[in-house]
Amino acid sequence: MSAGPSTFRPDIEGLRAIAVGGVVAFHFGMSNLPGGFIGVDIFFVISGFLITRHLMQEIGRSGTVDLWRFYGRRARRLLPASLLVIVATLLAGYFILAPSEQQLYAKGALFASSYVINLWLLRWSFDYFAADTAINPFLHFWSLSVEEQFYLLWPAFLLLVARFRPGERGVAVFLGVATVASFAACAWMTTVSQPWAFYFSPLRAWEFAVGGLVSLTVAERWASGFRFAPAMGWAGLALIVVTYLTVSEADPFPGFLALMPVLGTAMLLLSGARQSAAGPAALLSLAPFQWTGKLSYSLYLWHWPVIVFATILIPDLSLAGRLACLAATFGLSLLSYHFVENPVRLSGWLSAGSVRSLGLAALLTSSGVTLSYGAAQVAARSVDPDQKLIAESAARSSSARQVDAGCVASLEQTEPRSCSLGAEEPRKTIVLFGDSHADHWSTPLAKIAEANNWRVVTYLKSSCSVAEVPTWNVRLMRAYEECDAWRKSAMKEIAKLKPDAVIVAQFSYSYVENDVNGGLEHLVSRNVWGGGLRASLAKLGETGAEVVLLRDVPVHKSYLDRCVARSLWQGRSATVCDTPRDQAIDERISETEQAATAGLRGVRYVDLTELFCNATTCPAMIGGKLTFRDRHHIATPYAATLAGSMQRAIFGNQIAAHWQ
Repeated sequence: MSAGPSTFRPDIEGLRAIAVGGVVAFHFGMSNLPGGFIGVDIFFVISGFLITRHLMQEIGRSGTVDLWRFYGRRARRLLPASLLVIVATLLAGYFILAPSEQQLYAKGALFASSYVINLWLLRWSFDYFAADTAINPFLHFWSLSVEEQFYLLWPAFLLLVARFRPGERGVAVFLGVATVASFAACAWMTTVSQPWAFYFSPLRAWEFAVGGLVSLTVAERWASGFRFAPAMGWAGLALIVVTYLTVSEADPFPGFLALMPVLGTAMLLLSGARQSAAGPAALLSLAPFQWTGKLSYSLYLWHWPVIVFATILIPDLSLAGRLACLAATFGLSLLSYHFVENPVRLSGWLSAGSVRSLGLAALLTSSGVTLSYGAAQVAARSVDPDQKLIAESAARSSSARQVDAGCVASLEQTEPRSCSLGAEEPRKTIVLFGDSHADHWSTPLAKIAEANNWRVVTYLKSSCSVAEVPTWNVRLMRAYEECDAWRKSAMKEIAKLKPDAVIVAQFSYSYVENDVNGGLEHLVSRNVWGGGLRASLAKLGETGAEVVLLRDVPVHKSYLDRCVARSLWQGRSATVCDTPRDQAIDERISETEQAATAGLRGVRYVDLTELFCNATTCPAMIGGKLTFRDRHHIATPYAATLAGSMQRAIFGNQIAAHWQ
């Protein structure tokens, strides 16, 4: 938003270009710019600066704020393009996404239309950087919801404060207090529950408030007399660039890390008040920055659904393909800017009365909600029996979870909790020990136990390795100390139980460096992995139990439930979802794990890969059943068919006498 032609600052337009450029580069897979997502934080500070400046000028002139006029302007500026993108995305999704996905993301469209999708994402326990988010075409609307919630409350807040403490200095004091309180809460929450810190508007309010403080303290007269303003501007730009280059999705963000782009933006805004040829304002005023900044809102709206749908249709999208997506994004942005944004924003008829603009807002909002609801209903009627079967297969819980959802310890849990499957008075007791990749084996193990009058006792914890290695939890965004405590206690309980056998399974590809599930940070080297694994296996072997380490399952290139459902919807074969064996398996990890078991008494390594892959391919469907419910968790109906093969591989000829 610009306060008017006389106060237009081209450096802010250029700063918008830097912000949207970082976000687009990050989402388009530019690995050299891992922190590009912080462009959103730049937008927040700019919004706080411009809106606060405009509102304080109005309060200064009239002593009040015309709230309806303010809301009307915001509605004309934001809602038409937003609704256009929502409708276009729903329409494209009808042809590209499976009906089950259409139903889910139509809900996202509904909440985006009503400006609360950030709260929906919180309730849905979505991590912005989790793999699930990669195909949510409405994910990026979270920041627009935060902005719109800010626009709704900020004018009334400023008006109230200005009446209580007249003058810019009094308002600045209140903004300072709000900044410190919001930032402190955000920094704390980042360490406790990062999604709340990321999505929840009050915990992002400090970024807007910083912009507001700058608008009050900058007083162009101050910056114009500040001889070091250009140097401060370059330092601010450097802070943003450093954040773009060094911060990544694996870091605890926003928290203290968000200070870098926020302070960098504040420094640029302060510096830019003095339009010096020696400062970055001159660079940001260049035509490419101005042109891109002018399109920044449309670019932000269009870029995400474009890249999401492109990567769904072409999973291995090349550089040329991504450049084509970039060109498409610019093309769509130009069209919406010239034919939707500007005509509505500059409409004299709409501007003539607040009631007209607010009526438009009500019409656009209700239209978005209605169309989203209608899209969900259409999708629900489009699900055929085969698609329903795939969805049910992916949703079925493992045997352990069917006994009790608490069988798999949560992230914060440190005390082990065992669950028992099979006979109450068993001939033999087997312990299943590990993370969610151990859990999916509970289904065939339960069938084996039932057939042989055995008992299976599970010790399971999400994202926790059996190997004694440092673990970083991507959801907690910190060292996973709870895993270390849980593992130690669980192993003590296993020793007290004195089982006949311990089956160990874990998602190795999420803990150790590999070429299959790459791109993750904080992975340990294979040497460290082998040493930590050997230490744990040796301790388990000291219990006197037979210890069996299962090789990790293959990791597919796509979420099989979604991919197969889409292929059915599009009339294609499910084989399009198969993954070449050499892309699903890293043989070096298997070699490291086999070496870790070598020479350990009573410890064996069992490879069940042939249950999922042939010599060249890991199919998405085997025997008419979905093999995995996502990329790497075995679908429960398929897991149930593996009991016989698993029993022969683990309890067969090698130790048959021991188990008969």
